[in-house]
Amino acid sequence: MADETALPLYLRGRFAPVPDEHSAAGLTVRGALPPELDGRYLRNGPNPLPGEDKGHWFTGPGMLHGIRLRGGRAEWYRNRWVRTRELEGHPFIRADSTVDLATTPANTHVIRHAGTVLALCEVGLPYWVTPELETVGPYDFGGRLTTAMTAHPKEDPVTGELHLFGTGFTPPYLTYHRVTADGLLLDSRPVGVPGPTMMHDFAITEHHIVWLDLPVVLDPGLAGRGGMPYRWDDEYGARLGVMPRTPGSTEVRWYDVDPCYVFHVGNAHEDAHGRIVLDAVRYDRAGFEHTWSDIGGPTGPTGPTWPTAPGRSSALSPAPSVLHRWTLDPGTGRVTESRLDDREAEFPTHNETLTGRPNRYLYTVSGDGIAKHDLTRHTRQVHETPGSRYAGEAVFVPAPDATGEDEGWLLSLVSDDDGAAGELLVLDAADLSVQAVVELPCPVPAGFHGSWLPEPAHGL
Repeated sequence: MADETALPLYLRGRFAPVPDEHSAAGLTVRGALPPELDGRYLRNGPNPLPGEDKGHWFTGPGMLHGIRLRGGRAEWYRNRWVRTRELEGHPFIRADSTVDLATTPANTHVIRHAGTVLALCEVGLPYWVTPELETVGPYDFGGRLTTAMTAHPKEDPVTGELHLFGTGFTPPYLTYHRVTADGLLLDSRPVGVPGPTMMHDFAITEHHIVWLDLPVVLDPGLAGRGGMPYRWDDEYGARLGVMPRTPGSTEVRWYDVDPCYVFHVGNAHEDAHGRIVLDAVRYDRAGFEHTWSDIGGPTGPTGPTWPTAPGRSSALSPAPSVLHRWTLDPGTGRVTESRLDDREAEFPTHNETLTGRPNRYLYTVSGDGIAKHDLTRHTRQVHETPGSRYAGEAVFVPAPDATGEDEGWLLSLVSDDDGAAGELLVLDAADLSVQAVVELPCPVPAGFHGSWLPEPAHGL
């Protein structure tokens, strides 16, 4: 038997890919599933084919994991690779040096908008999949999407519009898109940035788009060496941009900030003074480079730091990634920065009925569990996961007829460093108490992002 410790970190332990697709019905539930949970929890993440090593955690082909909940029961679990052109062996760069936007791993997120379920990855087009996780094919909004699509679109809870962007390796490096509530891509605008950065996320407020133009840049000289061809470049600078959501506007006001990188935004809003407030997980250069090396290079001494836990696997002090706040004042042109918490954090989530509006709570994960951050009282609670088990992103599901922001549940897929079968963890979002644990039939590798898809009134 091969020595697993010789494998890169992203191919072993809780990151180890599963070799097969599974379907199971009538799952065992410990505790009591809230009967109000009627829908599907879907989560995406990289899962290389047997014997395959893509050179970086971020680059393995996407696999969707799904659990159907209804009436206090867990009816089924399924996992399926997204059948992309990349999975079929097609090259991303064609023989004529053009890019095939349908050749993507589709491995980062999964959402539903206007009734269509999409598997997302920022380097290309989304892939349309069914609620049963079967692949339909690449999706370009009826030919209107001609750039890549971010894995982190933002749906406005009031208008129902979906805001998104695409990045490119050549100009235009950044393009903004707006999709109507019924799924029509109506608005596309190039946005001026100086080069091809790794812009992974962005934010919306009620009236603005917030851009993150940060110093992790494409380096073609790294292509062909395995992994991803991006590096930190101090000369690029770091800035946040505010662009009006007014149709047709491309004017961006930029604010220089201390050098940093952001994979994931928590939320943003406009305060009573007209300032833009952005909460996100911030990396300094040391934290980014340590993490980037561990998830895309040779085996490190302490294990990957994204996500990790102080006291369980992180060798860095302070934490490499923490919740941070930027306040952008259009009246003065100034920006203020503050750390919201010293705890290591990643995958921030919130009650998405408040996307772009003021929110009190954020939920994050690290190696020792799930944290709830009270941004008003500046406190936190933690649900700890034991031993070799690690919680993934905690997706908030609002309770029907909720009157409080934290009335609802958190859903998280739990992976195990020792190869044990995965679990779906259901927490009360108010106090982080365990409501139920759904036992899954196979291991679930650590992955990225997911969504709760409530059952429509007409069914699926």
